[in-house]
Amino acid sequence: MTAATVHPLIDRHQETLERAVTALAERDYWSPYPEFPKAYGEDALGVGSAAFAALKGTTRLAADELVGPDAAAGGEVSPYGEALNIAYGYRSADALMAAAVAAQPAWAKASPLLRAAVCLEILARINARSVEFGFAVQHTTGQAFGMAFQAGGPHAQDRGLEAVACSYAEQIRIPAKANWTKPQGKRDPLQMEKEFLVRPRGVGLVIGCNTFPTWNGFPGFFASLATGNPVVVKPHPRAILPLALTVEIAREVLTEAGFDADVVQLAPEKPGEGLAKTLATRPEVAIIDYTGSTAFGDWLEENARQAQVYTEKAGVNTVLIESTDDYAAALGNLAFSLSLYSGQMCTTPQNLLIPRAGIETDQGSKSFAEVVADLAGALGKLLGDDTRAAQLLGAVVNPGVLQRVEQAEKGEFGELALAPRAVVSPEFPDAVIRTPALITLDAAKDALPGECFGPVAFAVAVDSAAQGVELLAETVRTRGAMTAAAYTTSPEVEHAVVEAAVDAGVSLSLNLTGQVFVNQTAAFSDLHGTGANPAANAAYCDAAFVASRFRVMEVRRHNG
Repeated sequence: MTAATVHPLIDRHQETLERAVTALAERDYWSPYPEFPKAYGEDALGVGSAAFAALKGTTRLAADELVGPDAAAGGEVSPYGEALNIAYGYRSADALMAAAVAAQPAWAKASPLLRAAVCLEILARINARSVEFGFAVQHTTGQAFGMAFQAGGPHAQDRGLEAVACSYAEQIRIPAKANWTKPQGKRDPLQMEKEFLVRPRGVGLVIGCNTFPTWNGFPGFFASLATGNPVVVKPHPRAILPLALTVEIAREVLTEAGFDADVVQLAPEKPGEGLAKTLATRPEVAIIDYTGSTAFGDWLEENARQAQVYTEKAGVNTVLIESTDDYAAALGNLAFSLSLYSGQMCTTPQNLLIPRAGIETDQGSKSFAEVVADLAGALGKLLGDDTRAAQLLGAVVNPGVLQRVEQAEKGEFGELALAPRAVVSPEFPDAVIRTPALITLDAAKDALPGECFGPVAFAVAVDSAAQGVELLAETVRTRGAMTAAAYTTSPEVEHAVVEAAVDAGVSLSLNLTGQVFVNQTAAFSDLHGTGANPAANAAYCDAAFVASRFRVMEVRRHNG
């Protein structure tokens, strides 16, 4: 391709793409997307807030060709108490699939480099509106704005770019053309000219989640798009807006680049429609990306047999606390991890395994009861001020989470070491906000709890560090986990827990005492999930996450 024929988007984004591919190999920190609002302008917060306010009461994706005879979908209500009154254009499953199939051929024929450049332009335009996206995520998920901006904006964009870079690298791993020469001794050599063509798998379906619509949605969205597949986005009914904005921007970029906008479509559902099941079993759908409950993830894996299904489901994240050389910092790190977004993260620790005889620390020996009391104290100190607590906890995202908190408060899960309390946000007095509940159990008589999504944690007394390691591994194998952690100053215990985590199939964090937390992962460096335990069958982002979204076809002919 000569300089004169290079597509403008390739010229604009190739350097970033190549740097992203390098970052995947280096695994050091790298991001092209600033994670602080002021980087987007001195008045970025005001501009973004006004842009979000202007979305209320509108109809998105409402061009005539996108609105069918039925009423538009919508109905989101902010967890902070305000109805958004946003409607969305609706297409039937038949119309969605017909449009995706019609749009696919030209997109499939584009080069991997051009598709990647289009994806990077989409991400660049999303990035320019990061503050607006932050407010959209905040008021559909209940995250506090600081987290909604970072996780729903630049960090989600990082994960999207990571997926594009990984997809691009895998597609060019086999060269587009090759000359094959086999010596024949005294005879002329055999010569073949071989061409290797990427064939996309088919329509990709992204089924969004309520808690992290962009962070969990972007990897599959951009991986399928970059590998030549049209994408239908089915958002969670309570969190449509962030993905609707994504689709709007993608359609705009595709049209400007000369492709059919229907390469990307939004599929909001009407109340009670159950559109995800209908779309998931369509014969045209060849790829499904899903984040959400185990029940529906299992249903997809069992019923969407025609598709390659990537799921991130529920798990039980465990922490072994055996010893520490910085007791106060360990407690502070754990308190923050338990509190962030009210525990409404798939990576939040839940079961804390502590030897019944206590632990050794830099402050001397601490009994099981003292560790629990001190952790409760760290939580109380962190969340004692309502304004600060609201900024860390966000709002409860759905009635099921609130019900579990209320059950914990009533003692239905075990003995309360720390009762949850209601927090009143000065900015959003109608928001439902609860601090974490901490419950004590004893492994000698109590069964380890399964997933209790939300701000509920369990301090479990175990016989020894060895039993703790065994229980951690057993939990991962039988119930799944997105994260695991351990605190220990013992080389023997560290070796045992590393071996157990690797064997069970979960990534492990050791002795976190600073500003890195077990429930946070960094794109281009950390893998989110492993695909090796029941909590998820895929990881953001490794080669396995992208490679099955396409196949390579070979055309060969004699040369000479």
